[in-house]
Amino acid sequence: MMTFAGIDIGGTKCAVTIGRSIADRIELLDKTAFPTPPTPDAAIERLGAELEQLLERHPAEKARLTAIGISCGGPLDSARGLILSPPNLPAWDRIDVVTPFERRFGVPVGLQNDANACALAEWKWGAGRGTRSMIFLTFGTGMGAGLILDGRLYAGTNDNAGEVGHVRLAEKGPMGYGKAGSFEGFCSGAGIARLAQQAASERVEAGGEPPSYARGGVSGVSTKEVAEAARQGDPDAVLILREVGRMLGRGCAMLIDILNPQRIVIGSIYGRQQELLEPVMLEELRKEALGASLAVCDIVPAGLGEHVGDYAALSVAGNLVTGL
Repeated sequence: MMTFAGIDIGGTKCAVTIGRSIADRIELLDKTAFPTPPTPDAAIERLGAELEQLLERHPAEKARLTAIGISCGGPLDSARGLILSPPNLPAWDRIDVVTPFERRFGVPVGLQNDANACALAEWKWGAGRGTRSMIFLTFGTGMGAGLILDGRLYAGTNDNAGEVGHVRLAEKGPMGYGKAGSFEGFCSGAGIARLAQQAASERVEAGGEPPSYARGGVSGVSTKEVAEAARQGDPDAVLILREVGRMLGRGCAMLIDILNPQRIVIGSIYGRQQELLEPVMLEELRKEALGASLAVCDIVPAGLGEHVGDYAALSVAGNLVTGL
């Protein structure tokens, strides 16, 4: 039995968790969250203070604290423990987040980007359990991947492995990750909204009525509105999600052909919209992927569901001491 602490640093919110690892499962014991402070120094101090308070509430876990994991959006340098100006944390330029926690708590501290951290969590405790080669796709606000290859996390030469959202899937399409027609452009919350806005604008410009999901205004269309309309059978919204499913299948086919994984675990939006996305995704996969590779690869929603982020940083801590 080991106790891990997890620290999640986001552009708008930070969270601190503690969890108890027993065999092949993790028990989340306590959590606190708060708005991200305005400066890195203030944030690191607050995170340390919040972790101390959690541990004071759980004295037995304080005595058993084994490691601390930090999850943050990239880019970063995991080997040196540096955060390198992520888009949502521009003030965090070459900030060493590992050393302050090592000094304060006297245990090993590790840093990984959020996609890698979620991949570790799903591999150890979620839908990837029992595999040796697994891909986790975030499919949330953006699209990124965490790669588990031959029984270990693969982060690449400089922590940039898994940036699948930047791959172009079509010459034309919604903007994502700075590139039109990218995997993130089609398969992310922001991308789905842009795809729907584009379809609605084209209809209005041609003299038609806006789709039902855009009755409140084309520019304000949200992914949630599109999904709700699709669940109610609105044909325009269903067409949007069918295109998203098709591109999800195309992106997964590329990963299957290159990496030959046992399983692809997809988070966030996929779990909520699986009924609509899965049939189209599988249809595209059967067209695009190598048959022998597709036959040995399962594609499933995240086993930890909407709570995968709570476990992500804890899995970084676990990877430090157990190699997961």
